[in-house]
Amino acid sequence: MPEESRTEQDWYKFLTEGEKLPRFIYRFFGLLPSSPRCKLCNSPFRGPGGYLMHLTGRDQSRYNPRYCEQCERFEHPGGAVIELSMLFADVRGSSRLAEQLGPQEFSKLINRFFLVATDALIATDALVDRLIGDEAVGLYVPAFSGREHARRAVEGAQRILERTGHRDRKGAWIPVGVGVHTGPAFVGIVGGVGDSPTDFTALGDHVNIAAGLASGAAAGEILISEASASASGLNLDRLEHRQLELKGKSEPFDVRVMRVTAD
Repeated sequence: MPEESRTEQDWYKFLTEGEKLPRFIYRFFGLLPSSPRCKLCNSPFRGPGGYLMHLTGRDQSRYNPRYCEQCERFEHPGGAVIELSMLFADVRGSSRLAEQLGPQEFSKLINRFFLVATDALIATDALVDRLIGDEAVGLYVPAFSGREHARRAVEGAQRILERTGHRDRKGAWIPVGVGVHTGPAFVGIVGGVGDSPTDFTALGDHVNIAAGLASGAAAGEILISEASASASGLNLDRLEHRQLELKGKSEPFDVRVMRVTAD
């Protein structure tokens, strides 16, 4: 159907159920090198994978480089409120690191972190929402991550901390804290007013909560909201309970604390 006629119900069905092969396609494309990739279908634009996508008509769009030409039909604003899981991974003490390393070396370090975080998010069926500053954000949308999206988000958080060296006895090569939260949010395409670009993202109070959890996590910690802990189906009862003071919240917020450390 034309994108202009896509209703909120259409978006809801797409985000919760997906199209015929969205998860298979997303996982398969994630195995092909190399970045940058389409933000919706994960198809690569460079390397051998980019050549294969060219043969299937998934070249990078000339009008919106965030998407391939096939996914360009979703560039018009629209979306729906769905329940999903969100992962925010923050580099701890990035200002101090930038001062110590200098601009060039710090840039290399952050780029390495972004590559590791992207791989971890893709491997656990997340949509990479954004990589900006010292933060990586993944959206675990049911259509792509399945009904166990909370479990996949926790797995993604663990993978990020493991890949950044938090299990190594020598210590992590970059200090990272992660927040995981599950709740309703508006998910879809925003922007497009005037000459502003469109983007696929999530908006709402629960997105802010997930960001707040990451801000409160120390290096090597994953702060998991009670909603995510319950929805994950994992046995997290033995984890430390903590209460956080989140910006804009009148009452403390309960979380479980998972630590990824050297054995």
